[in-house]
Amino acid sequence: MTRAIDIIGVPSTFGQRKLGVDLGPTAIRYAGLLSRLKQLDLDIEDKGDIDVPLVDVEKFHSNQTGMRNFQEIIEVTNNLNNKVSESIENNRFPLILGGDHSIAIGSISGVSKHYNNLGVIWYDAHGDLNVPEESPSGNVHGMPLRILTGEGPDELVNINGYGVKVKTDNIVLIGMRDLDYGERQFIKDKNIKTFTMADIDKLGIQAVIENALEYLKSRNIDGLHLSLDVDALDPIETPGTGTRVMGGLTYRESHFALEILHQSNLVSSMDIVEVNPLIDQNNCTAEQAVSLLGTFFGETLL
Repeated sequence: MTRAIDIIGVPSTFGQRKLGVDLGPTAIRYAGLLSRLKQLDLDIEDKGDIDVPLVDVEKFHSNQTGMRNFQEIIEVTNNLNNKVSESIENNRFPLILGGDHSIAIGSISGVSKHYNNLGVIWYDAHGDLNVPEESPSGNVHGMPLRILTGEGPDELVNINGYGVKVKTDNIVLIGMRDLDYGERQFIKDKNIKTFTMADIDKLGIQAVIENALEYLKSRNIDGLHLSLDVDALDPIETPGTGTRVMGGLTYRESHFALEILHQSNLVSSMDIVEVNPLIDQNNCTAEQAVSLLGTFFGETLL
């Protein structure tokens, strides 16, 4: 892992229906991200926020058919794809602050240009593997990983001129506890490596992360993207997120998971998403995000 980090904010709320997640990058910065990482002797450059369209509140709350806010998401995706790719071209580690999880289409598209066999760890309560015709909501934050495997609308699938950004064999899902029917079928059909909360209860988070890394190494990955949705954590501890599902990972488990991922020296890019300060309690979810990122980038007690 390079010690040169680019922070890229993506204040986008278009992938779901709750305003406020676009304030996630600001909330995370306000919670002290830059000073926390600079204490670790890292070369930190905050690139600011990418350009995103203005929110038309009336349209945002309307009963849209199909993929909601589709044109806005295309614009965000293309802008982020270019920014992330530029970061990697400059031999820096892109740390992307969301925004809702639909932004991962842009972040992983930008990353995938630079690797032949990219691996992805999807740390989330949800699989985000819906296709538009099966999506119960039309919310694109429930579709990004499926799009990145090459299924979905051409405008998002074929960014950079090719379809598959990550092979299904190179994906590990961690923290799953809320999957739609179509997602369950896709996981089974493609035999995607999946650790549900039941698996974590049974094996423990250390074994889960170590097993995930060994599996990905066996796939001969040449890069690893970590996509961390804060709703992977239990909402009792992490309330400031829009799609809460009880029974999630604890704050301590997540710290340990990120400590192991840091020690592996395999992760080459990351996004952290779905922090929504408008439904949070005293910005505690953003503060937890900063603490988790501190651990991921090498912070230790002693």
